[in-house]
Amino acid sequence: QVHVVESGGGLVQAGGSLRLSCAASGRTFSRYAMGWFRQAPGKEREFVATISRSGSTTYYADSVKSRFTISRDNAKNTVYLQMNSLKPKDTAVYYCAARDGRSSWSEYEYDYWGQGTQVTVSS
Repeated sequence: QVHVVESGGGLVQAGGSLRLSCAASGRTFSRYAMGWFRQAPGKEREFVATISRSGSTTYYADSVKSRFTISRDNAKNTVYLQMNSLKPKDTAVYYCAARDGRSSWSEYEYDYWGQGTQVTVSS
């Protein structure tokens, strides 16, 4: 098993930036592909980004591509989501998830989830 805890959320103005962190503990971090998902009020959870176990491959939702960057530091057991040019519609609870396998855009393929961190983007 692996436990993941998100941090770094907060309030930011449109056009600003935030860097989310997801600290993992448990079995070897590098064996897990990692993903970020988000859920806005009244909306379904949606895929944001994922990164392969080695960090060599990343995928992004079209809505965040070119603005968000997912990365990982296996030495620190941490995955990051750098969010630039934030928009009010990025407002959501952001969840970090771990998958014992290759990266995926499907929430149903992830095994472990964090509690979420709130990101609010004001206009």
